[in-house]
Amino acid sequence: MKLRDIMTKDVEVVRPDSALQEAARMMRDADTGFLPVCDGEQLIGTVTDRDIAIRSTAEGQDPSSAKVQEVMSEELVFAYEDQDSNEAAQIMAEKRIRRLPVVNREKRLVGVVSLGDLATQTPDDDVVGQTIQDVSQPGGQHSQS
Repeated sequence: MKLRDIMTKDVEVVRPDSALQEAARMMRDADTGFLPVCDGEQLIGTVTDRDIAIRSTAEGQDPSSAKVQEVMSEELVFAYEDQDSNEAAQIMAEKRIRRLPVVNREKRLVGVVSLGDLATQTPDDDVVGQTIQDVSQPGGQHSQS
């Protein structure tokens, strides 16, 4: 199954120069702990509620003045919309992430696929189960909530 068929297409994004407080409000309102960071339509990173808590709040930064770009993960981990869901599951397992930005071939953000999307919309229970197990292993450096 192609990612374009199972991904969430209506995705909230945040700009790198947005205040962390704005990003946190966006997460609250969208009931998510993850936002892609985009400059226009170009994906440049991701920010999670954990990034805000650990990289900013724990360091005493003021969320009304600290910017997303100060705490976001700049490592671009993504999949293409025409890739198979099994490939996305493999990327998520290797990188130990729960959400994966999806881009088109021009590398413009077109959606996000989550473990939940894979679990509910793909037929291969073995792949999904292994991915969930791999992502949930303690000690990973990434944990997109």
